[in-house]
Amino acid sequence: MKAAYFYTTGSPDVIQYGDLPEPDCGPDQVKVKVSAVSVNPIDTYIRNGANYWPLPQPYIPGCDLAGEIVEVGSRVQHLRSGQLVWGSNQGLMGRQGTFSEFASVDAKWLYPGPDGVDATDLAAVALVGITAHLGLFQHAKIQPEDTVFIRGGTGGVGAMVLQMAKAIGSKVITTAGNDLKAERCRELGADAVINYHATPNLAEAIRQHAPNGVNVFWETLREPDFDLAVNAMSENGRMILMAGRDARPAFPVGPFYVKGCSLHGFAMFKASAELQQVAASDINHWLSTGQLQAQIDRVMPLSAAAEAHRIQESSTVLKQSSLSGKIVLSTD
Repeated sequence: MKAAYFYTTGSPDVIQYGDLPEPDCGPDQVKVKVSAVSVNPIDTYIRNGANYWPLPQPYIPGCDLAGEIVEVGSRVQHLRSGQLVWGSNQGLMGRQGTFSEFASVDAKWLYPGPDGVDATDLAAVALVGITAHLGLFQHAKIQPEDTVFIRGGTGGVGAMVLQMAKAIGSKVITTAGNDLKAERCRELGADAVINYHATPNLAEAIRQHAPNGVNVFWETLREPDFDLAVNAMSENGRMILMAGRDARPAFPVGPFYVKGCSLHGFAMFKASAELQQVAASDINHWLSTGQLQAQIDRVMPLSAAAEAHRIQESSTVLKQSSLSGKIVLSTD
């Protein structure tokens, strides 16, 4: 089978594209003919040498996938050959990744695709959708009457948070870096969009839209501004962190605890299969009803995996470009 893979960590140039043996299908696994995968920042961190866990040799990167089942393990009862499925959480915790024509995946990490939704969209929403759901519902305990602030409403996770919050009836305030992105945020349902390049005082702009403070502050920056966040939050506000392993910003302890706020950091791949299944069920429902749309910046061939990593890293780490959604790689 064709696959993108590497033997040693380093720059995107370590990624090769070529032939590897097809994986075996274990008794608790499902073998998938992969149609689409998407690129996530954690893929680039692992490729660059982040020593989270030992990697298989050679290592195929990638967490997300969507495709058709071609083989079902002997102990798997709820999935069948020929079924369109999607999933995430591969390529992590020592598991082999998804950037290949075939992938064998533990059945607990796979979900049937809803009718009318194609593999490209399913791959694009996998990790970011599950992350958004876990943050909003498991950690922030979002309620319909809440006001939510999101840094970057067209980002991979940000677009998911925006749409999920609107799906349950919450008010959403978000930021965008230009007028085109701001318009896309409005199309996705945002109640208020702040162009941060054209806004000299972000704190005041948030206050104008949420005079009583925001109930949920979703931070996407690697270096959070906690003074801004705590000032923007309401009494008992909840802040979600999803990035910044090396960040050590100052923290306003006094205002934070006096307001009764709470701070939640989490890594989606540490969530149980049961919690991720709950997220996937809601995601499927919202996709099928049109309440959730994939946010895709571009689609590239799997053979361009190294270039895709370069683009993702440039946006996420180097801040030299700005993606509006996910990079999806196609095996077709």
